Amino acid sequence: MLPELGADFATVHSVPFRPRGGSMAIQLPPEPHHPALRKHAQARAESLQNRVADGITTFAGSMMFVYIHLLWFAVWIVFRVEKYPFGLLTMIVSLEAIFLSTFVMISQNRADSKRQVLADHQWEFVQTEEKQNEQLIDLSKKILDLTTAIHQLTVVHGGTPPTT
Repeated sequence: MLPELGADFATVHSVPFRPRGGSMAIQLPPEPHHPALRKHAQARAESLQNRVADGITTFAGSMMFVYIHLLWFAVWIVFRVEKYPFGLLTMIVSLEAIFLSTFVMISQNRADSKRQVLADHQWEFVQTEEKQNEQLIDLSKKILDLTTAIHQLTVVHGGTPPTT
């Protein structure tokens, strides 16, 4: 935790994060710091469908979602909205489960997409490093050739080779 941020900050994946709106609020994921992920998030935010899916997934993954459902089920049962075995409630909850499972799949696809963005960025980085390594090896060979040539010229013009 960074001292200048204060003690009320939590740490999520080593990123300082302060929940907005208190403990009952829906906590949004922290903004990405990696440039490739920032670019990906910006491109994703341009689509209304993606923003809606992200919002639903964020809400469905919160404790507020759990509390609302606990309250809803308690009211449904206590005030006897329908008689036991609660056929309508079962149908509503089943439909909700179908839709939520779809949003979970969307969330998994989003996570896969983020991993692919990072993997692509890392691959580009590795390729750049490999080119730099090849350039350094070529440069080292040229330095060795020049050093050998200078050594030979020194020996030919009357110098003595250094003793080891």
